[in-house]
Amino acid sequence: MKSLFSNSLFSILMLACAATLQANPRSERLARNALSTTKTLATEAVIELRASGPVGLDASFRVYRQEIDAQIIGPKPSPEWQRLSAVLEAVSQQKDSYLSGLYWYTDIAQAKKAARASGKPILSLRLLGKLTDEYSCANSRFFRSILYANEEVSNVLRKDFVLHWQSVRPVPRLTIDFGDGRKLETTVTGNSIHYILDAQGQPLDALPGLYGPKAFLRSLGRVQELHKLLKDKSGDARHEALDEYHRSAVRRIKDEWIEAAWQAGVTVIGQLFPRPADDSMPRAVEIAPLAVTKSAVELNILKAITRDTETLGKLTDELAWRRIADQNLRDAKLDGRSVNLIKRQTQSLPSPRTASTARLADVLKKLESSVALDTVRNEFFLHTQLHAWLIADPVRFDVELLNEKVYAELFLTPGSDPWLGLFPESYTALERGGVTP
Repeated sequence: MKSLFSNSLFSILMLACAATLQANPRSERLARNALSTTKTLATEAVIELRASGPVGLDASFRVYRQEIDAQIIGPKPSPEWQRLSAVLEAVSQQKDSYLSGLYWYTDIAQAKKAARASGKPILSLRLLGKLTDEYSCANSRFFRSILYANEEVSNVLRKDFVLHWQSVRPVPRLTIDFGDGRKLETTVTGNSIHYILDAQGQPLDALPGLYGPKAFLRSLGRVQELHKLLKDKSGDARHEALDEYHRSAVRRIKDEWIEAAWQAGVTVIGQLFPRPADDSMPRAVEIAPLAVTKSAVELNILKAITRDTETLGKLTDELAWRRIADQNLRDAKLDGRSVNLIKRQTQSLPSPRTASTARLADVLKKLESSVALDTVRNEFFLHTQLHAWLIADPVRFDVELLNEKVYAELFLTPGSDPWLGLFPESYTALERGGVTP
């Protein structure tokens, strides 16, 4: 009898604790204080919400759910909303986080700690500028509007990943002064990349540049399966599983590339890789299982993997890329949340030459086409190179060294060049070449 009573009491206490955790009244009180007109109280509340991790952001969304939902359905910026949006962005460390609800760590040590506690992999974004800034690099801005705002993508990221971002360097900004009071400001050069890391911070895979939502989710799904596979493996067995994942990925990407080129009518592809009578897919690169032990062998592997990438890249001209991209427009389809954000950002464009509805439709059509083009180029060309590095390059175990290589050799913006290739090489007839001290 005593045991039954103890078990019942224990169950009641557990239910009470669960209800307390779900309600989290302290975090909700902090969320309300964050909008206080008393600056000190509001600042302290935001700092504490941020320090409490995803719990603090979740509490903010619970308290302000009605206001957030109204903005998602039809953005109507107001002074009150701007204050709330600023709080959400400070807690989440992401601009426009009212659409994504994503909490981003900015300290990789904290992200790894959270990954170890949760058993989740880390999605680590490296970008120029900051994810909180309006003027971060172009790719990261598109991530915010096309990927993170997407309801399906944000649900997967929030549920299955620990999120982290890190600025590689400031993003160059360009201002064009038309001399009549009008100015046009934008960013130039720069690129972003998502690394998927294990709880120790070792790279499992990486997605370079912009992908459409569907293609992004497919890639995340593949690496999630890899993460599960590696949980019970260590030592040589782990390395072999990782290598096989990347070898298989190279074969898959090459096969998909050839098939896409066939479908797009790229005749030279058909000449080099004729379609078999049984319609089965040939393998553009055959990589036998190898145990990498010497640098010379590693170099040969890299050459073998990238040889067909370089060949197919040269054969795939601009028209062919666009034909391939047109076959993959479904991967770049924007959802309602993204459309509403883009509508808010473009509704006040100066001097519209067409009706706002027609102009938005044109913007969306061109954007989806551009995203589809970026997706196929990044997947077929850049991702293949990354898989090769993750098999055999010495930097594959260190995300910081790998990232240096990516920016130097893949994005062609090495850290050793402070001007990111923008400094004029020829005479400009300007003092100091136009450089401001």
